[in-house]
Amino acid sequence: MEIAEEKSSGKGRYTATIDGHTGEMTYSRSSPHLVIIDHTFVPDELRGKGVGQALARHAVEEARKGGWKIIPLCPFMRAQVMRHPDWQDVIQA
Repeated sequence: MEIAEEKSSGKGRYTATIDGHTGEMTYSRSSPHLVIIDHTFVPDELRGKGVGQALARHAVEEARKGGWKIIPLCPFMRAQVMRHPDWQDVIQA
């Protein structure tokens, strides 16, 4: 699944589009080393296809590459963090 990133003035989003439907995870950068994930949306047409999970995993991979931490304000991202103790290295409580 290919994930794209859009950025503008301290905010951004990761998107995954399948069959014309797009899921997204939005974030705000509060500092050069801290990102707040504030929203995840997956349309009904993509539910059950692993889109939300792929977006969350991508955010974690980007944090590791960039050397920053994630504050998971989004309920979906918080739930994913609880399911993946191996992500704790990039999560700021």
